[in-house]
Amino acid sequence: MWRGWGAVTAIAEEVSPAQEPMLDRRRLNLVFITVLGGILLAALDQTIVSTALPTIVGDLGGANHLSWVVSAYLLTDTIATVLAGKFGDLFGRKLVFQISAGSFVVASALCGLAQNMPWLIAARAVQGFGAGGLLVTATAVIGDVIPLRERGKYQGALGAVFGVTTVLGPLLGGLFTDHLSWRWAFYINLPIGIGVVILAAATMPHIEGVVRPVIDYLGVVFVSVGAGSLTLAVSWGGTQYPWDSPMIIGLFVVSAVSLGLFVFAESRAADPILPLRLFSSSVFTISVVLAFIVGFAMLGAMTFLPTFLQYVDGVSATESGLQTLPLVGGLLVTSIASGTIIGRTGRYRWFPIVGTLLMAIGLWLLSRMDASTPFGQRALYMLVLGCGIGLSMQVLTIIVQNTAAYRDLGVATSGVTFFRTLGSSFGASIFGTVYANVLSNHLPAAYAASPGVDPLRTTTPEGLHSYPPEQITAIVDAYAYAIHIVFLAAAPVALAAFVLAWFLKEVPLRGSTRAGAADVGDGFGMPEQSDRVRRLELAIGRLTGRATREDLIAMWRESGSRLAVADAWCLGQVNARAELGVRPTLESIASRVGVPEEVLAPAFAAAMRRGYLVDDDNVLALTDTGREEIARLVMAWRVWLSRELGDWGAQDDALLGAALDNMAHRLLDESPALEPV
Repeated sequence: MWRGWGAVTAIAEEVSPAQEPMLDRRRLNLVFITVLGGILLAALDQTIVSTALPTIVGDLGGANHLSWVVSAYLLTDTIATVLAGKFGDLFGRKLVFQISAGSFVVASALCGLAQNMPWLIAARAVQGFGAGGLLVTATAVIGDVIPLRERGKYQGALGAVFGVTTVLGPLLGGLFTDHLSWRWAFYINLPIGIGVVILAAATMPHIEGVVRPVIDYLGVVFVSVGAGSLTLAVSWGGTQYPWDSPMIIGLFVVSAVSLGLFVFAESRAADPILPLRLFSSSVFTISVVLAFIVGFAMLGAMTFLPTFLQYVDGVSATESGLQTLPLVGGLLVTSIASGTIIGRTGRYRWFPIVGTLLMAIGLWLLSRMDASTPFGQRALYMLVLGCGIGLSMQVLTIIVQNTAAYRDLGVATSGVTFFRTLGSSFGASIFGTVYANVLSNHLPAAYAASPGVDPLRTTTPEGLHSYPPEQITAIVDAYAYAIHIVFLAAAPVALAAFVLAWFLKEVPLRGSTRAGAADVGDGFGMPEQSDRVRRLELAIGRLTGRATREDLIAMWRESGSRLAVADAWCLGQVNARAELGVRPTLESIASRVGVPEEVLAPAFAAAMRRGYLVDDDNVLALTDTGREEIARLVMAWRVWLSRELGDWGAQDDALLGAALDNMAHRLLDESPALEPV
């Protein structure tokens, strides 16, 4: 199993995208704050516009374009998440992160300055590109600078920020709309984004990949054209163009041809964004279809519920955000709870079955709402839908991570998020088309039945409800009926998902999968780059996070090493710096761990007395004996990792074996169980 460090290093370069820099704790924390800022920007703008949309439409016009304010962002976000990880390996993640943040800031300013709906939609599309780059590059930066054993904890914190900001987005959008202007939902990004760019320039290390990645440009182009054309066709059909018009038929043809070419390109790509072999697994195929439907239901509901509440009830934008909290609260609680239960029991099959059933029931219940439905009843309906989405979202990521082979670990995980985001975009577009069609058919008669009501004055919820309730009853009923049809049309889609969920197979969970089952980021579909090594590192970080000090010391003893605990830690620190090309001095090590040199000096002096280290003009180095002892400890870590990840084929896959050897070495360097006391 042990190949020697020369062989391991040569092979590990193929599986490790970057060397981890040695940052002191203060700079590491600053980098993490920078990354959190990027996550905050990107996650917030997925949902912040939902409560502002009715007012935006009233100011800019173009109600039939309403859903595109959401869809344009999601489509370009999806494309960017495919490309950003690869570009980070090519040009360095610091540069890609800064460009993503800068483009996001510029696009936010353009959104706030928008004078018409096409302007806003175009700016939102640019925003989506920036957001996708921020999200994926942020998770990659965490992999670059955070020690392996702490990675799961930091990744969980990023996921929590992603989830919480997704929940708070509608409320903040309402607050800005009511008390400032809907434009401040975008202007708020400017100071935060500029701060993120400055912090990134000052604190983030420049790290380039070890190898030049292969980018599947054809795959990205064909899937983008195919998905965009299909979304345009269903958005414009029956509203701007008749369904049998050359434009709509042409868009459907372009979409079909592009998606066919995408399949052809993926079958021949050296490193496809979505390997077709994944679909040979019924588990993966069913999971991505379910992910598509979950995204369809979630963003569709979160986009149009505030519209119902503001136009039908006449509540403010802030109140509409507050009244949708049962949905997002149910989603958050059940997502975390399902992950926790799955992690403890290892059983997951019933969650998507129950979740999709609740989604179907929740959508049907929402379709029954009208102006007379009491708030408590509406809250219950929204809670049912939110619980259904929460029970379904996270388990799909868990299932795919659990069944994918090591070589497909990254692309399979990102594939679920890819389809969920596409579903969100498609859902918002379909919901928007149904809404616009029904509304255009019923509003003229409603205005005719409402004498004295000026249609130009009632384009915003505030303008509509400035009239006496009895004067606008017919108009309010038209809005209620349009949204009734929207949710009623979505319910059968969720019911189809319920039927499909019964065909999911249950496979015993891997230890690493169970360790990360309660990650909030996975529950909300936080995108990550499709890199199998980074997914493996995150899994190992979670595994080692579960291990106690006693477990790690027992592992050290089983290695047969003669090193004392303090000696092992000292040798690991020196070896880590030597491998990264950093001068191993007592000063640099003390700075890294945040303690005075005087505290560490006795431990290093003892290691030198025992013949494990030498000091050559204040530069520390391992002796031959020290290297032998390090090799034994690395071997002990490697055996443990192989045992925990055995069902990934750790004994048979050469690249996986090399990656585990490399990570075992890094875990030794970082292990808190071996810190001197």
